[in-house]
Amino acid sequence: MKRLNQFTNQTMLTKRLLLTFLWVVCMSATTHAQLSTTTAAKKMKFLIHITCGPDNPTKAALGFLVAKTALEEGHTVALFLAGDAVTLLKDSELDKVVGLGTGKLRDHFDAISKAGGRFYMSGMSSKARGLTDADITGKPAEFAMPTILVRLATDSDRMFTY
Repeated sequence: MKRLNQFTNQTMLTKRLLLTFLWVVCMSATTHAQLSTTTAAKKMKFLIHITCGPDNPTKAALGFLVAKTALEEGHTVALFLAGDAVTLLKDSELDKVVGLGTGKLRDHFDAISKAGGRFYMSGMSSKARGLTDADITGKPAEFAMPTILVRLATDSDRMFTY
């Protein structure tokens, strides 16, 4: 009987140790998951590169919508417009482009501007499409060469292309 009691006590002790070990492992995993979530929530720098213009309003507005959303979440955003996308900053296009399910370009542009977003417009694309300083006066925009696009890309944490 004494041996049976010793065996039972050892078994109970082993079970307690095993349960304690499992509890420590579970708590460690939970703490790791919480730390991963905190790290994932860090503020990032985004580059949104848009090349489609008013002929693809849904895609163009989507690029602006993503930029607006990132800014609302506290991230830093730069938009580089090239090709037909440079015409999107003309007031006439800002006022008429509406994406299917992606919203009004003007609303997104105003929110981006207000939140500190910055637009860089391909100088060569702008020149080829007749854009001038008058088209970007009063807007957080500037003409830029490909070297600026490369710099923005290397300085960014993430890049989206539309």
